[in-house]
Amino acid sequence: MRVLGVDPGMALLGYGVVEGGEPLRALSFGVVSTPAHLPVERRLVVLHDELAQLLEHWQPDVVALEQLFFARNVTTALAVGQARGIVLLLCGQRTIPVVEYTPAQVKQAVGGYGRARKREMQEMVRLLLRLPVLPQPDDAADALALAVCYFQYSRAAQLERFT
Repeated sequence: MRVLGVDPGMALLGYGVVEGGEPLRALSFGVVSTPAHLPVERRLVVLHDELAQLLEHWQPDVVALEQLFFARNVTTALAVGQARGIVLLLCGQRTIPVVEYTPAQVKQAVGGYGRARKREMQEMVRLLLRLPVLPQPDDAADALALAVCYFQYSRAAQLERFT
């Protein structure tokens, strides 16, 4: 099973591809960046085209996407929502299932604590994926955490079936 984790954003969209198994393996991670000087519609095209290439290349079985949470900055929330729309559209066109997680769910599944700090999360992602260094930038680390979260919740569901 291959999962693409996506941390949506307009300026930086983090992605992380994780292959299931023992242990989990990070196949690729990074960010798609859009130049701030471009108009929004062009930035969305950049996100669309880059993410379409990632989906085509990695052929994920599922996409783990961060849920939009209440934000005090309406402009940021709208931009994240637009980026999420691109992800959802591309997955819908390709019939790739999308599973959404809140930041607290990701922190609980990966860090063991729903209020884990960013550095703690990066270290847990590094350990779980056996990476030599902390994944960078933060958006890519968050995307890897989303993919790991999918596997953690899947394992928990499997264990529940046997109890």
